[in-house]
Amino acid sequence: MDNLPTRPGVYLHKDAQGRILYVGKAVNLRSRVRSYFHNNVDSYKTHKLRQQIADIEIITTDSELEALLLEMTLIKKHRPHYNVRLKDDKRYPYIKVHWAEPFPKVTVTRRMERDGSRYFGPFTSVWAVHQTLDLLRKIFPYLTCDRVITGRDERACLYFDIKLCNGPCVGHVNQQEYRGMIQQLMDFLNGKSDHIVRGIQTRMDAAAMNLEFEQAAYYRDQLKAIDSVVQKQKVISPSSSDQDVVAFAREQGDACVQVFFIRHGKLIGREYFLLEGTEGETDGAVLQDFLTQFYDEAAHIPKEVLLPSEVEEAQIIEQWLRQKRNQKVTIQVPRRGKKKELIEMATNNAQDTLATLRQQWAADRSKHVTAMSELQEALGLPAPPARIECYDISHTQGTQTVGSMVVFVQGVPRKSDYRRFNVQTVGNDDYGAMKEVLTRRFQRYREANSGELTDLNQVGTQKKEAAWALLPDLLIVDGGKGQLAMAVEVLRGFGLQDEVPLAGLAKREEELFVPGRVQSILLDRRSEALYLVQRVRDEAHRFANEGHRQRRSKVGTASILDSIPGVGPGRRKALLDHFGSLEGIRRATVEEIASVPGVPYGVAQAVKAHLA
Repeated sequence: MDNLPTRPGVYLHKDAQGRILYVGKAVNLRSRVRSYFHNNVDSYKTHKLRQQIADIEIITTDSELEALLLEMTLIKKHRPHYNVRLKDDKRYPYIKVHWAEPFPKVTVTRRMERDGSRYFGPFTSVWAVHQTLDLLRKIFPYLTCDRVITGRDERACLYFDIKLCNGPCVGHVNQQEYRGMIQQLMDFLNGKSDHIVRGIQTRMDAAAMNLEFEQAAYYRDQLKAIDSVVQKQKVISPSSSDQDVVAFAREQGDACVQVFFIRHGKLIGREYFLLEGTEGETDGAVLQDFLTQFYDEAAHIPKEVLLPSEVEEAQIIEQWLRQKRNQKVTIQVPRRGKKKELIEMATNNAQDTLATLRQQWAADRSKHVTAMSELQEALGLPAPPARIECYDISHTQGTQTVGSMVVFVQGVPRKSDYRRFNVQTVGNDDYGAMKEVLTRRFQRYREANSGELTDLNQVGTQKKEAAWALLPDLLIVDGGKGQLAMAVEVLRGFGLQDEVPLAGLAKREEELFVPGRVQSILLDRRSEALYLVQRVRDEAHRFANEGHRQRRSKVGTASILDSIPGVGPGRRKALLDHFGSLEGIRRATVEEIASVPGVPYGVAQAVKAHLA
């Protein structure tokens, strides 16, 4: 410990296998790392972490800000178990306005890029995003097609006829008018709606004065759509305040953060976010970790962030936010007045949201426990099936056959353990395909437990192996007695027939077959056990079909390109890598195709002629 530097930096606690347990930052690395090994540590979480630390990696930085940025990067990359982190590792959806394009479109995305586009969000619900866009399109009829807009097309599409597009393709509006409308859309998303309402009102009155009643009715419908949205935007302040109000609630290890988005004095939206790894952490630490993770990918940095309590490194976070916004950003803990009331309102919302979620989780857990108990009783299992694996096969007349393995743990899908198998040994033979899939699965089980696959320097590899190294408490094959017989044969070959409970699910009556029993088992039509089995089966079916479609698509694309003179596997790969898809190649010009390395001009002409 005495050899540790006293400079700012980041430290990584690792276990004996090299897995990163915790990433932290410090102004003084020596002092901070030492604190983990004092006789009296500050929490049970720290005590538990200390027991697993086998190695410590140190990275020094030139400043506290650099340490903050590095810490954020490492937490995002490794998602250590003991760090506070946003619960969902998926990216949140945003509304994306493709502003860099001549005629910008509006889409939904989960990834923000530095491509000149404008982003609005985040939203925690994709459904909420699409609901918002459905309303916006009635007010601002933006493009959704892939046409190259010249203004000289002979006909517009159906969306123009039903007033969900304003027809730039046929010159109904020019580029300047179209971009002006999209600018209004962005203003609206930012809470600036008053001037938009006044403009539409003026146009409606003018149309009515000129006896253009159909056009006046169109403007009237736009105003109604605007009103339905604006009614949800509560006026918070007469000033044009630009604030995020952040508050949270905690209960028994669960933490819910509520964020109110205030733009131009209006509450334009609110979202909640769940955190994990908060046990034993102070409120200030939880808030600080949320701020760094949330604003690392936020579409907008406000002028002011209101918090319910102080955070230790507020000045460093302010400095970081100032760099992201290119303007001053203030973090404030209000003590009285309107801002204090906003914090209290956000806190109450966080408490209500967390209470509702906990009730839902409790109900779901109760259903899952009931379902597993009912399955145990119906199938005569030694214990409730906490881990269920289900297998299905998908193909088209025996071609591009794909097998799926889906995993449910405690009644919930564990998608990190899902696997697909491209079947190689059989054609139009479901039984043979199931046999191959199960053989490969349990071969991986044998290899994983013998250590043949283990690479302790690869954390990602270890996580993948974990799915193979575990045996299911119940294995379900989608099919009747034939698939079940294949599964029995495979398990017997690996000596696992007494260790893995097995059932086949026949589609027609949804009856279960088990080895050694002539009669099928029919679960009660309203039982939680049947609902669970159906969810597992449907998920296996979906996952297999999705894999089959992807494989079939790749083969179809390859066969189309391979039929073009001069295009072999190398050029096919180069073309697909460059243009992204067959449709992308089809839209490209001969010159663009010829610009791909390794594609001569003559071959480019052949490609264009073949795909025209």
